[in-house]
Amino acid sequence: MSAPTDVKYVNIINGQATGADTNAPVYNPATGQPFAEVPVATRDDLDRAVAAARDAFPAWSATPIAERQAIVSAIGDRLEEHAEEFLALLTAEQGKPRPMAEWEVYGSVAWFREIAKQELPEDLLEETSERKVISRHTPLGVVGAIVPWNFPILLAVWKIAPALVSGNTIIVKPSPFTPLCDLKLTELVQDLLPPGVFSALAGDDDLGKWMTSHPGIDKIAFTGSTETGKHVMASAAGTLKRVTLELGGNDPAIVLPDVDPKKVAPQIFWAAFQNNAQFCNAAKRIYIHDDVYDAVRDELVEFARTVVVGDGSQPDTQLGPIQNRPQLEKVTEYFDDCRANGYTFALGGTIDTSSDGWFVPVTLVDNPPEDSRLVAEEPFGPILPLLKWSDEADVIRRANDTVWGLGATVWGADLEAVERIGRQLEAGTVWLNEVHEYSPHQVFGGHKQSGIGAENSLHGLAEYTNHQTVCLNRSEGSVA
Repeated sequence: MSAPTDVKYVNIINGQATGADTNAPVYNPATGQPFAEVPVATRDDLDRAVAAARDAFPAWSATPIAERQAIVSAIGDRLEEHAEEFLALLTAEQGKPRPMAEWEVYGSVAWFREIAKQELPEDLLEETSERKVISRHTPLGVVGAIVPWNFPILLAVWKIAPALVSGNTIIVKPSPFTPLCDLKLTELVQDLLPPGVFSALAGDDDLGKWMTSHPGIDKIAFTGSTETGKHVMASAAGTLKRVTLELGGNDPAIVLPDVDPKKVAPQIFWAAFQNNAQFCNAAKRIYIHDDVYDAVRDELVEFARTVVVGDGSQPDTQLGPIQNRPQLEKVTEYFDDCRANGYTFALGGTIDTSSDGWFVPVTLVDNPPEDSRLVAEEPFGPILPLLKWSDEADVIRRANDTVWGLGATVWGADLEAVERIGRQLEAGTVWLNEVHEYSPHQVFGGHKQSGIGAENSLHGLAEYTNHQTVCLNRSEGSVA
């Protein structure tokens, strides 16, 4: 099923479909051609959306949580009812093949339903005949959600669901590269919610700046690069907005000498290249023990040769294109840098610039220097350094020697060694002999410059609330 090209996409403000004087094209990365347009929101559009959200907040926050939970679950049902449409649309605007699109769409359905089951209880801290003290969570107000282009539905849901369950109103700004699914989802569920509770605005970078500094927005939930996250935090500081920042990563994978190279190679490949490595949690540095380095490298090469890169709408495609042209240009810089420095390519290394779409071949770089750009930075594309190690303390030091700390993996048969190494890695999530296992009930967040705050679980739900302590004096004669 291909995405229709005659659908009108709209912003949603106060429950109503809204256009704009200016529209922006949306491109299919597999063809490099525009196939849809979205309205570009103005500052006035944002002001109206914020005013509607603030007007809707008192009644929505006072709605019993069971009713809010039922509505959030119903949003998941609505997404599931339209799953085929979203699968085609996601592939068209983002580029991911059907299996990855299914992972995202149906994962989003599950997230709505599971977050809808969560609740932050009141804690009774003291209760005597003279005094009662409780601690409870109250909603913040209006949330601004700024969503990236790599998982445009799921990473929007990670913000929408907890914001609504906890009693906030929300305005979603999708990436200008992938706005269609988020706009369509917002439009499809307006009949489930009071006007103003859930709005969406497509726009350019200016819209993000206006949101982060807007005095009527109480919290920014942002997923994106570390550099942009710093700007978000600086802008939000002017009004002391709460922020949750899920930022970049340079996740290490450590491969122990007792692995079976043939068995571990496919797992490491997908740890690194899932979603064409356009994944904050992709394994971006593979440290392989000297004893098995050559064997694991060769098995990775052989496995990679079997993986089909192409248009995600084709049934045999396993990896799609780079999502947008600016990212393609960024990834190309890493190829150029590797060639300029004479690094060895175990596989790939040459981008076909004659392709209509934004395609990059799976590329493995054989043991580049630790201080190379490819190792020290985050390419966010399918070019991967393979690195040798022999000393456990040294590889742990190298793995941790980065400003980032989002995720990490360790692979090996000796489970005691796997866990010993894993517990020393500075990362928000450490997977041991598995990777990319997430849950609505499993806290997710980064260490160091990989972010601030948490998403998912009750910890993530609490990010959308204030703590409030309520103290009651029951003693006779205290006031009369």
